[in-house]
Amino acid sequence: MTGSGLRSGQLADAAGVNQQTLRYYERRGLLAAPQRSPGGHRLYPAESVTLLRVIKTAQRLGFTLNEVADLIDAGRHQHGGRPDGGLQARAREKLIEVEQKLADLTVIRDTLRAAISAGCDDLVACAGSSCCPLPFAELIERNDRADTC
Repeated sequence: MTGSGLRSGQLADAAGVNQQTLRYYERRGLLAAPQRSPGGHRLYPAESVTLLRVIKTAQRLGFTLNEVADLIDAGRHQHGGRPDGGLQARAREKLIEVEQKLADLTVIRDTLRAAISAGCDDLVACAGSSCCPLPFAELIERNDRADTC
């Protein structure tokens, strides 16, 4: 670190990202454009390490970069020092999404386990079999009922 900031490589290493990520986040407005050294090197404030770690953590929690940008922006525009509840509301929404994905994945896992236990080896043959645990038979029955109506 120099007296006036971190160079791109230093920041990238400290935050666990690559330098292209820094430039991408700058273009997206997640990371402020850095100052430049007399030699033209980008110089980032030390706080940028924390910001980058926050961004990467939020992504791991399932937030998109657009959602992260909104959260960061909401945090920057707090009125009277009080948070606007944006993180709480968005975290609740994200939790609902994650719980739905988990429910969907549980159904997929259970269906695949049943297919393995049933010895399914041929998707086409299974699609025509009423004893196949894969949802083909159910889809065929729905289509047959729709055709007869």
